[in-house]
Amino acid sequence: MIVLYGGPTPNARKIGVALFEMELAWRLEPIDILAGDQLTPRFLALNPNNKTPVIIDEDGPGGRPLTLWETGAILLYLAEKTGRFLPEDPTRRAICWQWLMFQVSGIGPMFGQEVHFTHYAKDQHPYAIARYSREVDRLLRVLDKRLGEAAWLAGDDYTIADMATLPYLRRQLSEKAGRHPHIERWAAAMMARPAVQAGLQVGVARPEVIEGGLRGFTDEHRSILWGERQHAAR
Repeated sequence: MIVLYGGPTPNARKIGVALFEMELAWRLEPIDILAGDQLTPRFLALNPNNKTPVIIDEDGPGGRPLTLWETGAILLYLAEKTGRFLPEDPTRRAICWQWLMFQVSGIGPMFGQEVHFTHYAKDQHPYAIARYSREVDRLLRVLDKRLGEAAWLAGDDYTIADMATLPYLRRQLSEKAGRHPHIERWAAAMMARPAVQAGLQVGVARPEVIEGGLRGFTDEHRSILWGERQHAAR
């Protein structure tokens, strides 16, 4: 059994997609980041970096439990554990790693900053909004070009690189419909997969987040996520 600690975030949902695709036995241990669950001693014992998701594989290497955080590491671990969604050919495997790292080092952080400064920041900073909005558009162009050349990010094979990327694109595709036809073709192919549909439902979105219209989002939430409570010594 694998325990997934997380909630309704793109990072937790991409692990959910992988767990469903790989047909692994797992359960969700909800972590409410708006309530500060990630700052508790219990959670910090799992991940001192206080970020979700975290997995515990109760049947890890050698039959011993393994606790793992960082989504790129989790996805690679699960793919190697099951022997699925990671190409065997060394060249294709390296290309899969490349696009996975593109997601964890580019798509995730830059899209996250764009969301922060555009929607969540109390003070609106035009420079920051423009800087990250332009970077999101640039990264979307990179993805669209790649998916105009190949069926999937790693080439002919559907892999963990695709699973990692889609959860971050759903809002952008909705708001920019028609601008990235190759991404839209790829996203439609992914959404036709039952495991993807199920994985994207991990966690129940609260009204305080974008999907809920930011209703009730407060300075206390900002403190937990980015302010005094987030940065308090522990």
